[in-house]
Amino acid sequence: MSIARSDSSIFETVESEVRSYCRSWPVVFDRARGSHMYDEWGRPYLDFFTGAGTLNYGHNNPVLKRALLDYLGRDGVTHALDMSTVAKRAFLGAFRDTILLPRGMDHKVMFTGPTGTNAVEAALKLARKVTGRKDIIYFTNAFHGVSLGSLAVTANAVKRAGAGIPLVNSTEMAFDNGLSDEAPRLLGLERLLDDRGPGPARPAAVIVETVQGEGGVHVARIEWLRDLASLCKRHGMLLIIDDIQMGCGRTGDFFSFERAGIIPDVITLSKAVSGYGLPLALTLFKPELDVWKPGEHNGTFRGNNPAFVTATAALQTYWTDGQLEKQVLLRSEQIEVAFRAITAHRPDVSYRGCGLVWGLDFQNRNVASKVAERSFELGLLVETVGPDDEVVKLLPPLTITPEELGEGLSILGRAVHEAGTASEDSLPI
Repeated sequence: MSIARSDSSIFETVESEVRSYCRSWPVVFDRARGSHMYDEWGRPYLDFFTGAGTLNYGHNNPVLKRALLDYLGRDGVTHALDMSTVAKRAFLGAFRDTILLPRGMDHKVMFTGPTGTNAVEAALKLARKVTGRKDIIYFTNAFHGVSLGSLAVTANAVKRAGAGIPLVNSTEMAFDNGLSDEAPRLLGLERLLDDRGPGPARPAAVIVETVQGEGGVHVARIEWLRDLASLCKRHGMLLIIDDIQMGCGRTGDFFSFERAGIIPDVITLSKAVSGYGLPLALTLFKPELDVWKPGEHNGTFRGNNPAFVTATAALQTYWTDGQLEKQVLLRSEQIEVAFRAITAHRPDVSYRGCGLVWGLDFQNRNVASKVAERSFELGLLVETVGPDDEVVKLLPPLTITPEELGEGLSILGRAVHEAGTASEDSLPI
């Protein structure tokens, strides 16, 4: 089936060359609902990208949309910086009662600005303020943002090079190697801490993703996460969990670290918090860490009231009865069964993941790119991630139906087969 070509001249002549996703999916999208996006010609695409994990509840979720339209229809406040509003009060109450208290957490909520990198910057700044130390530990393949502070704890060499200046006060360590439980865990970090000794030379914090999404869908073991939490406590370092992409149910639980039974000192959330694609980012931290002076860290767009409205609707709709978590686990099993079949006779392909984040890892990165390209031609949106874009990543909506998921997995399986057997010539449509 051929893809109708749209007029894209305005993007090519006016928009910066920095644009990226539109190069992989060269159509002009017009509308979206649930698990599908539609181009301006009306062709549907199953969306297994979901705004890089922003649209956990699908596009234009009707419950969230109704709440938003009702709020706007009565001229609800849209912008208020950090002033108190009815919308913010409702969100804070729902977040406390639905998420924090049932998990035995009493973390304070800080609205940092509209993006994940804002939340990470605030977390790093707070860790240094609390401890009086400078260095931050991060891990191989980590991605935490592209502003200078978060970039300093991001491992991707290409993105780091974009800074144009040295990125300092951070140290990279090896992420969980996934070996057996008998293998030494965190040995390198233990040695680093022993070498530095006590005092200000010790790191202020460790920042980690429990599942590295952009880094290649690497899932840290429960034992490794527990050891890391224990190590941080022994050495007076704050444990920062970056849950920007993996939070809000992506791994099944609301927080991705729940499976390990740990409570981080600091947590960053963004992407799917609003549930509707509206910008909203939070930095959560234990009450004793709330040493900010009024206005010491602020931002013009930290009070996105329409995002508070949709976020509250999402919490009240999906996080009160445990049904969404059960559904995610069922869909996760469906993906694993399909991936097992896809890779059964392909020694060059492996898979890993949990919840509704999974990756197919290709030994040949060119094959991964061909799979993503062919998937798009067949009506499925998937991206490639990892240091060499060698992993095809799946991030379907948490609300996807088993039929939609099955359809997408069938398309992906066909794309893997055709990309693996095709010549260097273009694949037929």
